[in-house]
Amino acid sequence: MQEKFEALKAAFPHTIPVFAGFTFLGAAYGILMNSKGYGVGWTALFSFMVLAGSAQYVAISFLTSIFNPVHALLMTLMVNARHLFYGISMLDRYKNTGRLKPYLIFGLNDETFSLICSVEPPGGIDRNWFMFFITLLNHGYWVFGSVLGGLLGSVISFNVEGLDFVLTALFVVTFVDQWKTQKNHKPAVIGVLCSVICLIIFGQGNFIIPSMITIITVLTIFRKGYADRKELAEEKIQ
Repeated sequence: MQEKFEALKAAFPHTIPVFAGFTFLGAAYGILMNSKGYGVGWTALFSFMVLAGSAQYVAISFLTSIFNPVHALLMTLMVNARHLFYGISMLDRYKNTGRLKPYLIFGLNDETFSLICSVEPPGGIDRNWFMFFITLLNHGYWVFGSVLGGLLGSVISFNVEGLDFVLTALFVVTFVDQWKTQKNHKPAVIGVLCSVICLIIFGQGNFIIPSMITIITVLTIFRKGYADRKELAEEKIQ
């Protein structure tokens, strides 16, 4: 028990920025859900079971129109296609997580992925429990924000026009934060250029999946070239 508590204490400070962001984003989502006639219970259940901010915003339109399962499947896949690449990149980190692995996979979102990739647990802290509590705390923040928004929406009248733009704002803030904290900006530049090119070629409604495929391909080639150069340099030193 002490081991888990220490992991929780180590993980919590890193998740505070996510708490701030998810409180407002989740609240916006809860308010939008309430405006469409879905109460706090449905909002909380959706956030707890789905945990996919951008897809949940999109799903509001599914809930308020004639349901088309094929369209819903394809749209969700396009919106959250990046999670496929998140999962691939986490194979090594999640390799020996045992019974924690199913929840770690379920709870992997943009912010959790960013923290787990960039933050190392302090000495003496179990890595698996450290990753688990980062995931659990971020999950809880999203549910809390959603419930808060649902409650606010039920007692206060809001003009919800443009409220869904908060998700775009989150992605911009996340990108800026990564740019400021990482010394190597080449992956970010590659991501932006590939996205812009695919947007021009495939159009606004179809560029997400081609962008992801292009980005992962270019980064893989770039990484292989870097590894080859590093190996060659090491051979010269020897």
